[in-house]
Amino acid sequence: MITLLLRLRSPCLGLLLTGSMTLGGWSQAAQPSPAQIPPVTIRVTTHMVLVDVVVTDKQGKALTGLRPEDFVVEENGKMQKVASLATPSENSPAAALPAGIYSNRAQYRSPGGPITVMLLDAIDTPFTNQAYARTQMLRFVQEQYKPGQRMGIFTLTGSLSVLQDFTSDPQILYTALQRYKPQPQEFASAGRAATSASADPSASSTVSSLDASTAPLSGASGDSGLGRSGASNAIAVAQTSLKAFESAQTAYAEDQRAVLALNALNSLARILGGLPGRKNLIWITGNLPFSFIPENRTMSNAELEENLPSFNTRRVDEHSAGNYAATFRQSHADEIRDTASRLASAQVAVYPVDARGLSISTDIDSQETMREMARETGGRAYVNQNEIKIGVQRAFEDDSAAYTIGYYPEIKKYDGKYRSIKVKVKRDGVDVQNRRGYYAIDPTQLKGYNPQQEVASALGDVVPSTLVAFSAQVKPPSANSVKDKIGVTFLVDANTLSAEDTSGGKRLNVAMYATVYSPSGKMLSNRNQKVDQAFDANTYQQILQHGLMLHMDLDPQPGNNQLRLAVQDGRTGLVGTIDAPAP
Repeated sequence: MITLLLRLRSPCLGLLLTGSMTLGGWSQAAQPSPAQIPPVTIRVTTHMVLVDVVVTDKQGKALTGLRPEDFVVEENGKMQKVASLATPSENSPAAALPAGIYSNRAQYRSPGGPITVMLLDAIDTPFTNQAYARTQMLRFVQEQYKPGQRMGIFTLTGSLSVLQDFTSDPQILYTALQRYKPQPQEFASAGRAATSASADPSASSTVSSLDASTAPLSGASGDSGLGRSGASNAIAVAQTSLKAFESAQTAYAEDQRAVLALNALNSLARILGGLPGRKNLIWITGNLPFSFIPENRTMSNAELEENLPSFNTRRVDEHSAGNYAATFRQSHADEIRDTASRLASAQVAVYPVDARGLSISTDIDSQETMREMARETGGRAYVNQNEIKIGVQRAFEDDSAAYTIGYYPEIKKYDGKYRSIKVKVKRDGVDVQNRRGYYAIDPTQLKGYNPQQEVASALGDVVPSTLVAFSAQVKPPSANSVKDKIGVTFLVDANTLSAEDTSGGKRLNVAMYATVYSPSGKMLSNRNQKVDQAFDANTYQQILQHGLMLHMDLDPQPGNNQLRLAVQDGRTGLVGTIDAPAP
């Protein structure tokens, strides 16, 4: 067994860094084989762009056996050289981790084939539609779900929650869906109040009766004409004020729903980003609160007609009138661009499924927002159909027809601008589906970026974040070398870290966090340590092969507490997390 000792120069550590776990049962879990090393992703250090492309024939069947030379890729209209091409593959299940060892590595989080996430959106879906969607999903799992397909079920009932972590067992999924109960819409009361005030006929009759009842009182003042006019003006002012108040309530409710949705998508990007390959996000909702379509990109008339077919039949002002998604996109443009970039980096394709089914009064604005979201992420929208479970099935079918293309764009600098992507296949009679572009964003360069906030957000995720892969060994005080402390040993997969070239070799900047939470979620204690050091070429290769190790001791806290561990790459801001019981 190889043990590598590296003395750290950082004064805040004053301890040793080792390259392999030497304790019983740990070394087996600590040394990944080459096949287990996560593939490269769209990170600011590599500048490789990954595009997932679904290729089918005209009958919708997967077109297999394509090679790199069969694809033509353009970015901003310029042809790009295909550097890599991959098809979906299955990860071999890893051996069970020994007691006291925990990991967020891909072979433990996602053994098997491609991953699909089902998101049941309660904040944007009326109660009755939620019940219908639940029935449809139960039927899908019972009738169409195939063993081996891997799915996790999340809910958006305020913040993101997990109903069932990733599994390939249809019975477990079915049981989880049975447990789910439709939820009242978060922030819906304000919206309902405004809608009823503006659309309920009884509101008008109330105003009329108010007008009639005040007339005699005005007349009694001795000047019935002036009194009636004054009362009418007062009523008009009151009505205007009421509408303004109700509009403000509605706008606040819509804004809150959209912010919650953005937070949920960012969380899913952290959860899914370190897992290999394309991921499908089936978003079952009654109305997406925003879209990812860039607000500042120039489009030709032909592209407008292709992308937004409703423009052919409706005036632009009619299409955008009342569409809050457009308003929110303008006021939260930076946050939306950042979220879109994170989802693209995580290779997440969104499949919006309209939980309202076949609608008599078709909501064209809402459906177009769903189509826009699908186009911008490489998914498909399923709207205005009763059998919504068919839309879910289509997402699974796309997995078998997916290719992942990698290329290095000519523009190396991440300037925050939107870059369009077009992919063609040199075959006749094929359909090609891929995301329309990406934002070249370096999150660490965004205004207001706070690395500690990134860690705090990741620690709040409902299941482990995977953008930085690591394992951890947790020892109770009785078994730790320091008897009155909880011992935590991190082993970080350096292949998921960025490295900076310096005169001294490769420089790593990594922070490790350990936090103890009570069962109620209260933080009881926390500690962090940092590695910021350059390593020579030989040492760096050893770290890549065996991992980066750091040990810290924690004060035990009374109670049945939870330990949350995090590792952050200081250069990219990316975070990985693990949950473990606190001894």
